[in-house]
Amino acid sequence: MRSKEIVLDLEDIKAQIIYHRFKETEVKTFLIFFAERRKALSTLEGFKKVRYVANHYNPPELWDFVHQNRKEYEERICADLKLEPGDVAMLFTGADMDNLSIKREEYEDFRVYACVTAGAKSNAQRVGVDKAGSVEKEEGKFERLGTVNIIVLTNASLTDGAMSRSIITITESKVIAFQDMDIRSSYSPEIQATGTGTDNIVIVSGNGPRISYVGGHTKAGELMARAVTSAVKEAILKQNGRY
Repeated sequence: MRSKEIVLDLEDIKAQIIYHRFKETEVKTFLIFFAERRKALSTLEGFKKVRYVANHYNPPELWDFVHQNRKEYEERICADLKLEPGDVAMLFTGADMDNLSIKREEYEDFRVYACVTAGAKSNAQRVGVDKAGSVEKEEGKFERLGTVNIIVLTNASLTDGAMSRSIITITESKVIAFQDMDIRSSYSPEIQATGTGTDNIVIVSGNGPRISYVGGHTKAGELMARAVTSAVKEAILKQNGRY
């Protein structure tokens, strides 16, 4: 097991990409450590108090196993990293963690980071337009070749309402990236994609200035959106190249 340090200029936070193995296959985990528990909102798990946030890459040769044994796989990855599942908000992706993009925005005493991995080559869709069944293989297994995972960190203390509203701001910002890059649906190439069918978000609150709203009319919302849009664009270029 080896690791690469990632510098995030936020109090009491450390981060690294950890290179480890599962079934003789190299896997990679972007792991963020907090000095004390922080409030997080995950689109996979809801609200949670965490010591860690993770974005985990499993390569194609493991996809069938992960699809069939998701809970077991998560438990074994946590055990390998010496983490308790209840202490971590974890995302999963087929996008290589070496293609991680991190963008920072700040204004006065507010700081925000967007940490993004993104693939959109074969799983991009226009939600509500492309039929749900079109994202499955004939044998009924999800294609997981494209996923946009977004982790947003801030030094601000966000209310529950602000954290919930941030999901809208982050999602709109991702869609802007897809629009600006003219990413098309993998299933209906004549229409523009809004994301992939497996995208997820984690937003983590800090202990600094209190913020109760992060909509587009607020400075916090503006900065969060800029960081996310920029990071999504760069992550897609790193993973998939230019469209």
